[in-house]
Order: sequence, then structure tokens, then C-alpha cells
Amino acid sequence: MKDQIHYQRVPQVPGLVLSASRISEFHFDRHYHLDYHIGLVTEGVQRQEFRGNSVLLGHGCIVLMPPGEIHDGMAEDGDAYTLKTFRLPFDLVNQVTEELSGTNREPALMGTMLEDPIRAAHLLRLHDTMYADKDASPLAIQSDWLSLLDFIFTQSKTIRPQNIKGGLASWQYQRIKEYCVAHLSQKISLDELAGICGLGPFHFLRQFKHSIGMTPHAWLVRLRLEYACSLLGKNPQTIADVAQLVGFYDQSHFNRAFRQAYGVAPSSY
Repeated sequence: MKDQIHYQRVPQVPGLVLSASRISEFHFDRHYHLDYHIGLVTEGVQRQEFRGNSVLLGHGCIVLMPPGEIHDGMAEDGDAYTLKTFRLPFDLVNQVTEELSGTNREPALMGTMLEDPIRAAHLLRLHDTMYADKDASPLAIQSDWLSLLDFIFTQSKTIRPQNIKGGLASWQYQRIKEYCVAHLSQKISLDELAGICGLGPFHFLRQFKHSIGMTPHAWLVRLRLEYACSLLGKNPQTIADVAQLVGFYDQSHFNRAFRQAYGVAPSSY
């Protein structure tokens, strides 16, 4: 099978570039990057050498590769493997780590391999969603992205996260609710909601969940569905129209979310 290597940018996370590759013959010669890489081998095995060590990367492994780290990559014994990567620009990583740690020091990342099948599976799902669905919820993508970076940087002992205590003030929650209701048919991002509260995205995520007991994305999905229930019982309109009015751009996604929340399809409500 001919080698396949594809790259794609992610509109919800400006600067982020994804790659998805199926490789058997192509070799990544010794090289380095000017940005940060997070890599996953999802099928097969890749042999990689960095910092004087030769390691085999397979299912369940996460590789963190900082700028300037010399490394290579090739198929083991000529067998094909599938590689998926997140390519993060320097400024994006520094912005995230500064908020997570509360300092503006550059993260001391070294080439690292983490064996964590659960987090690798989460990263893979996030990669697939970003790669396949350009209309995916910015709030969901950005929230999952920050949470996973928090875990990865913490596990690799790259940074020490701040201990964030307390939740949102009542006025902050009220403004969030008013804003979401007013913009229910539109895409709503994590940055927008955090800015309303005067917080950084990571602090907002932690404080919202502490106060409400749900992630901002889960809370917003429920808000959309509750308004959908009221619309379904009013003026005659199609289910597709209702889905659009409450911010679901894909009717099949709306149907799945509605059934999961209420046990029946929108047509049976």
C-alpha cells in the first residue's frame, strides 16, 4: 500500500496542525521541529530514536517532542503503522502552560514517552473529531484540549499546575446564562465564556465545574436541549428548524443528543 501522509489545520484552535499518516516505506530521517509535537501510534509499531535511546512506539503510547529535540522515525521490520500527531506552535504552548502554572517561564519539556492507554484513547478521539468535523463545537474542542494538555504536562512533570480554589460568583454564572440564551443558535467558544467572567480559559473550566457540577460544554448542550423541548411544543416547524434554532448544525447529532437526554427521539416528544 502506498504511504499516505496528510496535514490539516484546526479552526477551533488557531495555529494547531494535525497530521494523519499510514506509513510503511517512508523514513523520518534525523530531524527537529521549531514547535511542539504530541504523537500517537494507533496501529502497528514505529521505532524512534531520541536522546540516545531507541524505543518502540505502539498502541497506548503518547510521545511529547519539544522544539529542537533531535529524533527520527521508521516502521519496525518494514510493517505499516498509523501515526497521528498534534503540532503546536511555540506561542500556543507557552500560553497554555503559563495559565496552568501561573508563571511565564518556558516549559522545560524534553523528549518523553508516556504509556497511558486511557489518555491515548482520549487524545485519539479528540484528534479524530478535530480532523473529521470542521463544524465541531468550539467549546467542546477547546475544553477537551485544555484538559488533556493539563494532564499530559502534569504527568510528564513539565509544569506544576496552580491550585485553583473556589467557583464562579453568582453574577458570573448569571452573565454566562444570559449570554448563552441570547446566542443559543450560534457557536459559542470557551474563550468567549471565560472572557465574560474575566478569567483565563483554564481557570474558567475549573471554576465552572466546581460551581455547577458539569463541564461548560455539557451544561450548554443541556441548555440547548431544554429550549428545544419548548420549541417542539409550539408553532409547527420541522425538527431540522428546531435543531438549527438551538445551535445544532447537524440534525443527526441533535437526534442522538435528544434521545440520550430524554429517552425518545425529538419526533416522539
